Amino acid sequence: MERIRDHLKTVLQATLIPVINASGVIIHTNLGRAPLSKAALAAVKGIGGGYSTLEFNLDTGTRGSRLLHAQSQFKQLLGVEAALVVNNNASAVLLALTALTQGRKVIISRSQLVEIGGGFRIPEVLRHSGTELVEVGTTNKVHLFDYENAFSSETAAVMRAHTSNYSIVGFTSEPDLKDIVASAQQAGLWFFDDLGSGALLDTALYGLKHEPMVQESLAAGADLVCFSGDKLLGGPQAGIILGKGELIERLKVHPLARAIRADKMALAALTATMDHYLKEEALRCVPVWRMISSEIDQIRERAESWHKAIKRGEVLESRSMVGGGSLPGETLPTWVLSLEVEHPNQMLDLLRQGSPPVIGRVENDRVLFDPRTVDPDFDADFINTLEQTWRIYEN
Repeated sequence: MERIRDHLKTVLQATLIPVINASGVIIHTNLGRAPLSKAALAAVKGIGGGYSTLEFNLDTGTRGSRLLHAQSQFKQLLGVEAALVVNNNASAVLLALTALTQGRKVIISRSQLVEIGGGFRIPEVLRHSGTELVEVGTTNKVHLFDYENAFSSETAAVMRAHTSNYSIVGFTSEPDLKDIVASAQQAGLWFFDDLGSGALLDTALYGLKHEPMVQESLAAGADLVCFSGDKLLGGPQAGIILGKGELIERLKVHPLARAIRADKMALAALTATMDHYLKEEALRCVPVWRMISSEIDQIRERAESWHKAIKRGEVLESRSMVGGGSLPGETLPTWVLSLEVEHPNQMLDLLRQGSPPVIGRVENDRVLFDPRTVDPDFDADFINTLEQTWRIYEN
């Protein structure tokens, strides 16, 4: 019976389980990126636990369209003509290029040929759309005339891919976004902006470098703007396409749109997340922004409460990271609980086996735990895992 029990425990062990992220990386790509707000979780439960109006029109009693969900929030908040939600940002870019520029040329700066997580590369995404990629400029410098010299009768669009997971510093330059858009449109070309993270709030207000905002791209006149739902937006995994109604209508009827469409739970969570922005409560309710805007004194108080609870280690100043391919190299001041142990990596291994698992980080041979990325509701679970792990480590 014991062998059967152990076998069943192994066979039925889930691989996707909750963890406590005490690493100090706010948007942790490997840990599921942005945690959802309580309202978004409630929306997922409400829609996922029963039937819904996913593709049903209550007024007519006939078939409706899932493509309408969340569109009204984006139109109201940002004043866009139309919006389309797909399953992630790479899909959004692929759909836009496949539907609108296949068989033609798209111009992009060499400084923007990025590789994103999992080894996926922007040039490969472009080529799989059937679009011919035209690279202009150099790695560190691109000028407006570089774009203009590449314009031809075979060109369909100019594209910018925001370098959200790295930065080029030193002897660099690139044209102003408005100038590139104006030049492209004057030549009869579309301008597509792949923003990646998709910030709707100004990161510079919280001690970080300014991250290009969706509103800025739209104000510059971009025909289409694409970004992720689960990074700085703070919602579920999704790819959001905003812009000209005529273009988005063409995307909606393209066969690829069905293959990459968002499911009902993602749409429910995204709608609830956008409501936070409409109600101007994102800083308080969207976990990513609550972490970014956390008061340093409150973080220190929580670190000290952890120290008092486990009666070991010390509280030290440190830095938190935004992560998730956003704001490369940018950090926020924080306070951490620091444990000095002989074998820090062994301690991390044991913490990952806890219930629930705790993810910390090692710095200067110390194990650090950052309250910024731990929801206060999980403090008791965090302390419990830490105390259990310490007893195992000592033995």
